[in-house]
Amino acid sequence: MKILILFLMLVPFFGLSQKMREGTFSELETLRNNQKKPVIIHLYTGWCAICKIESFNLNKDKELVTIINDHFYFINFEAEKTKEKIHFEGKEFHYLPNGNSGIHELALALSKNKSQPVYPLWIILDANQNLVYYHEGEFKPEKMKKKLEEISALYN
Repeated sequence: MKILILFLMLVPFFGLSQKMREGTFSELETLRNNQKKPVIIHLYTGWCAICKIESFNLNKDKELVTIINDHFYFINFEAEKTKEKIHFEGKEFHYLPNGNSGIHELALALSKNKSQPVYPLWIILDANQNLVYYHEGEFKPEKMKKKLEEISALYN
């Protein structure tokens, strides 16, 4: 019994609380056939310090995590490390190597800056995959909550 109580006390400290459920582009088509929901696409890179801070802040906001998990499909897309072929909106996208690094064609296609996307980049599509919101740079939890509540109200 003491072990169970200790475990329950330590759960919040070890990150076992609810996190955003992440999907992939390959899962998106199947998920959309089951239930149409708006889609959040988050483009980031491993070297982006703002991306890391932002991810931490967003995941610790339980209300925001609940909104995303309940009303959206969420795709966390590492734009410079994802190397597999991706099918999205009827097109096929590939990784474009450039020496020791590279970028995925899909990151370039989703970005308004076609030569080098700004990270982090947030793209929100409605249930029919039409662009409803585009945000370059850090997306603060309060601003994101407000925007997502506006969008989810359209579908509930």
